[in-house]
Amino acid sequence: MRLDKFLKVSRLIKRRSLAKEFTDADRVLVNNKVAKPSKELAVGDIITIRYGKKIIEVKVKELLNSTKKEDSFLMYELISETDNYQEGE
Repeated sequence: MRLDKFLKVSRLIKRRSLAKEFTDADRVLVNNKVAKPSKELAVGDIITIRYGKKIIEVKVKELLNSTKKEDSFLMYELISETDNYQEGE
């Protein structure tokens, strides 16, 4: 599954177009490497997303083509969530 679709279906990012903007701005890493929207994900991959001053790191648990809102959290496991991110640290 493509990275941009995973971010949308898992509801980590609301829209696929917004997921593309995040990846184009180098705000999404997969396994500690800058990733493009078309990056193919596999179960076990680690995704790091930078939302302004917040960094979220998740591990891919399942690749589902669609899911209900209440079941979207089953697609990933939250590893860490950090606030007050400072550029250069």
